[in-house]
Amino acid sequence: MKRKEFIQKSIGAVLVAVPTYSMVSCSKDDSANGDPDLDPEQSDCLANGADAKSISSNHGHTLVVSKADIDAGADKAYSIQGTSGHDHEIIITAANFADLKNKQSLVVESTTGASHRHDVTISCA
Repeated sequence: MKRKEFIQKSIGAVLVAVPTYSMVSCSKDDSANGDPDLDPEQSDCLANGADAKSISSNHGHTLVVSKADIDAGADKAYSIQGTSGHDHEIIITAANFADLKNKQSLVVESTTGASHRHDVTISCA
């Protein structure tokens, strides 16, 4: 095999492997960036904001919601890309923000991307 042919085949393999890996890399890990052991009685969204306590089949996605956003209480879209190779968005509605103000957790479904979606559980930090 000549060098040029080797380079062309190598590049072709990478162009096929990377998207394939991204599509099948969804794991059964539901972890996220929030502390799942945080006592809900001690958490306060208006003082500390909120974050994702779990993200179904997570593979690097994260979410942080600022206390200013919770205080404002207006519908807002968030990227949950984190360290993942692709992005999803979630929408937190005014009603969701009212729940967070009352220290209630909520589950929001992400947009579909890379042939899958995630359920994001959000709680006060």
